[in-house]
Amino acid sequence: MMENINFKIASLNDIDGVLALQDLYLVSNLSDEEKKAGFVTTPFTIAQLTAVIESQNLFIAIDHTKIIGYIFTGSWDFFSQWPIFTHMISLLPELHFLDFKFTTINSFQYGPICIDKSYRSQGVIKPFFEFMRSHMESKYPLSLTFINKNNIPSTKAHTIKLQWTIISDFKFNSNDYLILAYDMKQPLLT
Repeated sequence: MMENINFKIASLNDIDGVLALQDLYLVSNLSDEEKKAGFVTTPFTIAQLTAVIESQNLFIAIDHTKIIGYIFTGSWDFFSQWPIFTHMISLLPELHFLDFKFTTINSFQYGPICIDKSYRSQGVIKPFFEFMRSHMESKYPLSLTFINKNNIPSTKAHTIKLQWTIISDFKFNSNDYLILAYDMKQPLLT
């Protein structure tokens, strides 16, 4: 299956495919049973997708012509339009990882990431993440993300497969989240 999959920086022509994949896995569109397989919580509009694409911060995985995965990345300035990210920004001075102190200049928000369920456990996530990392490391030395504690598949994928480090947690809107960090200079060990 992997031989047909390509990774690229998204272009404006990819917006419809990204929105279609987002709709499939958006938490508000899923049953409780479906949520157990993983979900994304942040819905993006066409205007927001356009901004991310114009900054070259959206990465996609494609099987032939079908978008089967995406990774959003972006500055804290971009993500500050959502209250949960404003909260994350307020936590930056308290966060520690290796010898780093986090700022809005030396780190970026990674995620959401979404991979079509029929492609999960097929070896897509590691080369996809490495493709994104190799493009973002020149912009930022550090990456942060958060994962809803109920999203166990995402936590396992990030800590086991992608080697992210859990560095803290927080509560927001009655949900519990983990905060994870990654040193962007560190190629993913295979």
